[in-house]
Amino acid sequence: MTEPTVPPGSDGTPLPGGERLQKVLARLGLGSRRACEELITAGRVTVNGTLPVLGRRIDPAVDEVALDGVPLPVVPGLVHYLVNKPVGVVSTAEDTHGRPIVVSLVPDTPRVFPVGRLDRDSEGLLVLTNDGALAHRLAHPSFGVPKEYLVEVDGTPSAGAVRRLREGVALEDGPTAPAKVAVVAPGLLRIVIHEGRNRQVRRMCDAVGHPVRRLVRTRIGPVSDTALAPGTWRRLSIDEVRALSAAAAPRPDSPRPRLPPEADE
Repeated sequence: MTEPTVPPGSDGTPLPGGERLQKVLARLGLGSRRACEELITAGRVTVNGTLPVLGRRIDPAVDEVALDGVPLPVVPGLVHYLVNKPVGVVSTAEDTHGRPIVVSLVPDTPRVFPVGRLDRDSEGLLVLTNDGALAHRLAHPSFGVPKEYLVEVDGTPSAGAVRRLREGVALEDGPTAPAKVAVVAPGLLRIVIHEGRNRQVRRMCDAVGHPVRRLVRTRIGPVSDTALAPGTWRRLSIDEVRALSAAAAPRPDSPRPRLPPEADE
């Protein structure tokens, strides 16, 4: 397919230099260049909030590109890892006490950071990335990305205790939002929360009289992986990154976040 020559201008048309948009999209894994051209001509792609013409050149380090309204990670060098954190590893990029850190489980370069936290005694899925914009939206409680945990507790929670977890539990920093709670087996709960308070699931279970014995995060938004062994990692696919970005998209009626996120387990 021969691309039309479009003169440079100030209305979003191609400017000298930069990369052709379809080449950038293809490099992300969204399909062949021809398939990416079709995405552009179908009006599914925007650059800086406007519809581009076929042949548009962009600067991936500056221009914001979205597909179906969901931002794409076009900045060069971005990586997105999914890690299954084992017990005993801390969810930080550094540790002054010499404890094993989660970033040691993934390649040294480029440098990445964990999105949110699981405490040392908890295990399960964490996203590590150098994509600061996506990391902020995933970690901050104001965006409401759900996280699912499989929780083994002392004793067998009564129907009343489960109802309290579902409706919200009074903690020292205020009542929790309603949670999704399912009884998997006696003493085993599946809990989904969308807040991000420090050690929230453990404190919720303590509050209803059933301290946590084991806590495993099994899902972050739409992403899960039952085959990922403890201590191992893999790259997220472009479809998974897009799904996470969509799950963390700002709601039109949501206030702009002003406070930093807390640990989200």
